[in-house]
This record gives sequence, C-alpha cells and structure tokens, in this order.
Amino acid sequence: MRLRNIPGADEVVANSPYCIQNPTKLKGSYKKEVFGNDNPIHIEIGMGKGQFITTLAKENPDINYIGIERYTSVLLRAVQKVQDEEIPNLRFICFDAAEILDIFACHEVDRIYLNFSDPWPKDRHAKRRLTSSTFLNRYNSILSKEGHIEFKTDNRDLFDFSVEEIDNHPLWKLDAVTYDLHNDETMNAGNIMTEYEEKFSSKGNPICKLITSR
Repeated sequence: MRLRNIPGADEVVANSPYCIQNPTKLKGSYKKEVFGNDNPIHIEIGMGKGQFITTLAKENPDINYIGIERYTSVLLRAVQKVQDEEIPNLRFICFDAAEILDIFACHEVDRIYLNFSDPWPKDRHAKRRLTSSTFLNRYNSILSKEGHIEFKTDNRDLFDFSVEEIDNHPLWKLDAVTYDLHNDETMNAGNIMTEYEEKFSSKGNPICKLITSR
C-alpha cells in the first residue's frame, strides 16, 4: 500500500528545530554539535509517530535520543507532538536506514531500538528487513563496543527470521528472547509501548522481543 503524502510535511520537517538537516555533515559529531554534551546516543530506526522515543527522552534526560524515519508524512506526526515542548535530548532525522553508515561514525551509537519494523514478507526482500544480516553488519560498525540492539514485533515470522539471523551471524549473540513480552515479568519491566504495540496487544496479539549484542 502506497504511503499517503501529506501536503506541507516536507516543509514542517525542514523547519522544525527537532529535525536534523544534512545529517551526513554531522557524522561523528552529534554529541558536540547537536546536543552539546558527552552523553550516550540511543537511536530508534523506523520511529513512526514517535511515542516510544519521545517518552524515553523525557524519562532519561542524561541520554541523547535520535529517531530515524524515512518518510516525512510519518515523521510529521512526531514533530507535531513535540513542537510545543522543550526536550533538549531529542532529535529526529528523515533518512533511509539503508544508508545509516553515511550518518553515524564508527562506535558513535550506544543502543539501537527497532520497533515493529516493516516485515518485508517476500523472500526476495529479506535483505531489506532491519534485522537481516545485511543490517546487522551495518549496526556492528556504528555501535559502541558495549552497545546492543532491542527489537520488538508482533510478527512471528519476522521474529523467527530475526532470531535465526542473529544465531547464524558470527558477530552477534542473543542475550534475551521472549515470545510474550507483556507476560514476561523480567523483560517487560520498564517497557514503553509504541503506538503499534498498544494497537496489536489490545487485539490479543503476543509481542515478541529480543536483545542482542556482540
């Protein structure tokens, strides 16, 4: 299904103080040039309407958060939610995650969140999945040595694929896995739900989550 274009979205994103313009020019210097501190950087790839990362930023002022979303018509919703607020440790980037090595330097990121990513169900599109070995290789470059990835989805096929990709990858290992997050007392502790998570769980869909590191 084609994403509906929202008139004026490009202009709003281009003019919002929350949105980083020309991120390739800031590669390796986000802490100094964007946030003005030396706090760790956590990113969410495919942030959608921004509920998850915005909540995290408000709850953790000593961490810098960057949300990445490919489409301005989606990012617009996140911008609208925060436009009248002051959240100094939050920024957004409108960019294709496939080019993530162009916007982050080696070991610049401390944590990556992947929430309810596009499942790309056709086999020929497997490399586009954000948990594919192709993307795991990219994450390996930008993550700090102690960094890790947290992934949530209600799509069991995508989750099984993700677990297999990590199991078979020479650099990554699974630290934690659950197939029913909301009934897992340990992994659900402190869980922040995304808009999709609220929608799917309300329908009775179990939420899967994994944590992976090198």
